[in-house]
Amino acid sequence: MVFVAIGGTAGAILRFLLGLLFMKRFPHPPFPIAMVIVNILGSFGLGVTLALYNLESPTSLYNLIVVGFFGAFTTFSTFSMEAVELFQKKQYRSGILYVVCTIGGSISLFSIGFILFAS
Repeated sequence: MVFVAIGGTAGAILRFLLGLLFMKRFPHPPFPIAMVIVNILGSFGLGVTLALYNLESPTSLYNLIVVGFFGAFTTFSTFSMEAVELFQKKQYRSGILYVVCTIGGSISLFSIGFILFAS
């Protein structure tokens, strides 16, 4: 649990700082460019980390880097990893369902929640 907290703190701080940097550099972007870059970098970083270090759950290093750091830096990296794992296991139907449900469900339920509770 301590390793998750340490990694999570570092990931959240880096995400926040990158957000500030991009807001300063691109004050009025046409879309949330900072989050796109964070999500892409986080997905790339998680992929590289897992490929190079062959980390397996539930080691302390796995909890620090994969669960903590990348989990706080971007949950999209975890989503990407899980989707790729399904396709690598040739579970194509499950992979497509996972991607569609995650993206469609997240956008839909965000919209519903916002509409229901906006004053």
